Amino acid sequence: MGSPELELHTRTGFHGWKLVSLVLVALVYGSALLVSSVDALLKTHRDLKTFQHLPAFDTSNIRGQQAITPVQFLGGNGKIPLTFNAARNGTFSPVSRTIQWIQSPDSLTNDSGTFVVSDTSSYVVKSISDPSYSQTIFEGSHVTYNNEQYKIEDIIASDNLKFALIVSDKKHNWRHSFFANYWIYNVEDRSVQPLYDPSPELNSKIALASWAPNSDKVAFVLENNVYFKDVSDFYHPKLTQVTFDGGAQIFYGKPDWVYEEEVFESDSAMWWSPNGSYLAILRSNDTEVPVFPIPYFVQSEDQAYPDLREIKYPKAGFPNPKVDVIVYDFAEGQVRKLDGSDAFYNDPEVSNDDRLITEIMWVGDDKFLARVTNRESDLLKIFIVNAEKMVSKLTRSEKSNGSWFEITHSTLYVPANEEHGRPYDGYIDTIDVDGYDHLAYYSPATATKPTILTSGEWEVVSAPSSFDHLTNTVFFIATKKSSVERHLYSVDLHGEKFENLTDVSREGWYDVSFSSGSRFVLLNYEGPEIPHQKLLDLKTGSEQLLESNQKLANTLTLYDVPTVRYGTVDLSSEDEDPILANYVETLPLNFDETKEYPVLFFVYGGPGSQLVQKQFGISFSASIAAEIGAVVVTVDGRGTGFKGSKYRSVVRDQLGHYETIDQIAAAKIWKQKSYIDPSRVAIWGWSYGGFMTLKTLERDAGETFKYGMSVAPVTDWRFYDSIYTERYMHTPQQNPNYSTSSVVNVKNIAKSKRFLLMHGSGDDNVHFQNSLKFLDLLDQASIENYDVHVFPDSDHSISYHNAHVIVYDKLFLWIKQAFEGDYDDVITFGPFDAEINLYG
Repeated sequence: MGSPELELHTRTGFHGWKLVSLVLVALVYGSALLVSSVDALLKTHRDLKTFQHLPAFDTSNIRGQQAITPVQFLGGNGKIPLTFNAARNGTFSPVSRTIQWIQSPDSLTNDSGTFVVSDTSSYVVKSISDPSYSQTIFEGSHVTYNNEQYKIEDIIASDNLKFALIVSDKKHNWRHSFFANYWIYNVEDRSVQPLYDPSPELNSKIALASWAPNSDKVAFVLENNVYFKDVSDFYHPKLTQVTFDGGAQIFYGKPDWVYEEEVFESDSAMWWSPNGSYLAILRSNDTEVPVFPIPYFVQSEDQAYPDLREIKYPKAGFPNPKVDVIVYDFAEGQVRKLDGSDAFYNDPEVSNDDRLITEIMWVGDDKFLARVTNRESDLLKIFIVNAEKMVSKLTRSEKSNGSWFEITHSTLYVPANEEHGRPYDGYIDTIDVDGYDHLAYYSPATATKPTILTSGEWEVVSAPSSFDHLTNTVFFIATKKSSVERHLYSVDLHGEKFENLTDVSREGWYDVSFSSGSRFVLLNYEGPEIPHQKLLDLKTGSEQLLESNQKLANTLTLYDVPTVRYGTVDLSSEDEDPILANYVETLPLNFDETKEYPVLFFVYGGPGSQLVQKQFGISFSASIAAEIGAVVVTVDGRGTGFKGSKYRSVVRDQLGHYETIDQIAAAKIWKQKSYIDPSRVAIWGWSYGGFMTLKTLERDAGETFKYGMSVAPVTDWRFYDSIYTERYMHTPQQNPNYSTSSVVNVKNIAKSKRFLLMHGSGDDNVHFQNSLKFLDLLDQASIENYDVHVFPDSDHSISYHNAHVIVYDKLFLWIKQAFEGDYDDVITFGPFDAEINLYG
């Protein structure tokens, strides 16, 4: 699904901007949704940055009421009260800068901290070790070829800095993928050539491209086949096609829909060996994967018939793509694959038809690791493949024991170096240690037993982040201090010399990007206070401020924004062990505990996801609290991530059961608070959160929640994709709980006062079929106390043709009217005689 991350204030009151030591930057994602890998859930369709750049909210003549105008007068504290318009127009968006680290042949042991950074329309090479060094590799917003201009979308420099790949004129495909023109740019003489020379039209259809480690070749995917271009002689390049049978049914080097969405969470499925001698390529055979058609109705003004796009989309229990990995040997100039008798194809527990290949990582110049699971993700196999001999060895075989193996992409290769005490190539993986995700070092790469590097009742996150080849230091982000914070730590390859590298005495959420040799780090401080970025030299301790967001800090001093409180709440009943869940509570402006406020629960709740995070953000929740005057609460109940396997995996095989119990328990606790109006309790969510909204209303039957807003929900898990769904539910053939985990008891939902349903008709992720099935159930049950809005041709992000504006307008107005009592007077009708014709 997707990984919804709502970023909220993380302190009681806002204390202004402070430069937190060892702290840095922030890309902030907020009020949004998602349906697949946790960002855990896992991928983010709508982020706070998008929300903060929406057009102004038009509130004129709403249902005959007096218009709600943006509040620009000063409040009692001399500040401007936050409004919905201010929150969505970019006023509070932090600036975040990205860099591309450059790897030279000796950078692993002689790291100079060279990187490329974009500054408006310039792409400049800089060095942390030499602050005076600066080289512009490209300047401008367009590239010109044959007297035609093409708009630049991105630039990727080669590691030798002689060339750059220029990406122009992107055309969106799925969540992570696009098609574009690719150009190779010569930095020295500023000449440019298309990546695919034979056809300008086909050059615009390239799906992805990747530099070889030694900068002499570019591998790319065109029409689902892999090519490479040798530019060692830039003026006489050589183009070679590697695969030939790619097309609508066969994919090479790029994932099909379900692998892009649920496995790799990217548009790439090919991997260079460290020295560039080999290229590992995923082959996906979608021949048996069923087709799901999606009609598009408003793609042009004169469209009389819908465009029909057919997607290879495996639903739960249906055939998956059959995946394999092949290798191109550049020295031999040929594609090689494992023999049919190899152990990889003859595992007694994981069949070739049901195998998932979830990660490929080189663990040497001629060896790579293939991470394999069964389709339900409860059996794990690690194979080490020798690319020179094309033979594999099974080195690890594990069972999940009631949980599942979540897909990860952060396994890290540790090369052999006798001088530094590493006699063998190895790798660092994240494994379960006493019910929590921790780091383990496998050396040699074929080792079956690891050295445990970290342990305890906390978890590493997308770890490890980097490895210092000189000091044997492993760097990683973890929740050691708190599951709602992220700090940077280090440990050595013996599991010793554990250090925290960020100030754990202060609240903090950090993200990092390391240079090739791990001497330098871009440290991003993302909250709870104002984000900023630094470039650090871990050897000398020096630092450079990359972005302070001082403008945002100055702006915030002018505004009165909601107070946000974090904590834990016990959701258990009297006869249960404590269930301690994280929560965040956003309070109205000028909050007074002696008054009663409505409360809106914002939920996601997907397996392994997390919404309660101490990050900076002025989100949709803040807007609701400030302008409507409602308390907004988010509770990460059981099934969510970063609190250990037991807390997370209890939902296995029964999605929607424990999660809804916890939301109702939380709502009952808040209803008892003196400042909550128990008659005005609502819930809303998007994607998995939309499912949770409906499922919670179903279980609650109007007792606690009076209103609900569901956006792009799953309503029947048989309709969602196989890889995500079966990871948590097994297959429908194995698990009878699919029916009870779906939204089925609509009469219970109707016991709430009213609810809202919204969906995009072009949703390739959570198909519109889900909402149509739900609406049909409502019709059959004669239920009418709901509203529905369909967004023509919008996908899961709901953004097509101004939909990204309307969807938030609807949410804001609908819940405002609900809390004002507009839906309290319900008109009901008697039975209808089907023989009577009322037309006319």
